[in-house]
Amino acid sequence: GTSEWQDWVLGEEEVIIHIKASYDVGINTFDTADIYSNGLSDVILGKAIKKLSLPRDEIVVTTKVRFLTYWWFAGLDR
Repeated sequence: GTSEWQDWVLGEEEVIIHIKASYDVGINTFDTADIYSNGLSDVILGKAIKKLSLPRDEIVVTTKVRFLTYWWFAGLDR
């Protein structure tokens, strides 16, 4: 995501390193939601899968829907 959202949020490059390390040790399930970092977690996970050439048919992406996000309020929902 971005530390502009919360101080503890990792930057994109560091997240991609963590995703690779996780996949390398057998973790293939990643949980995300449009409310995490205002949707950037979804975008970054997609970029990581593409950049690392991870086999999409082996990756499990989970998500959930509950709260309205900034994108909805701004009329920019995807």
